[in-house]
Amino acid sequence: MLDTLLMMPMGIDELDARLIRALCDTPRAGVMELARQLSVARGTVQARLDKLQQRGIISGFDPDLDIRRMGYEVLAFVSLEIAQGRLDDVCEHLREIPEVLEIHSVTGPGDLHCRVVARTNDHLQSVIGRILEVKGIGRSTTQIAMTEQLRLRVLPLVELAITDGAG
Repeated sequence: MLDTLLMMPMGIDELDARLIRALCDTPRAGVMELARQLSVARGTVQARLDKLQQRGIISGFDPDLDIRRMGYEVLAFVSLEIAQGRLDDVCEHLREIPEVLEIHSVTGPGDLHCRVVARTNDHLQSVIGRILEVKGIGRSTTQIAMTEQLRLRVLPLVELAITDGAG
């Protein structure tokens, strides 16, 4: 399977980009509706969707959730310094904590950068306490996000494939 993925072309072409944009604009649209919007055959849309999924470009069709409206008012970024040889143990532990949304290995100060949510500052303190329960964390630093200036977005990258023909 990995060999197949390595042989597939990288990037997206204009039709892929238009299809992804249509999915973002109307996420609940079916294949027939997408074909109508794009003025292409249903089979073309289905084949493109299948290839985009196989290549990992489209990685899911999960709903886009607003965590604040779910009651998680506090967003924080936790940087962790990890002892040699403990990275896997620490990451396994972090994956068990529902409030840890993302974990990234990073360069610079710290070894891991985690995106964490909590209902309140007191709840955040509890979440950090759970994070620190695992052996192998030497130091942690937490920054609380005050306001969101730009929400995670990828559609501008898709737009580049349409306007610049980058693909």
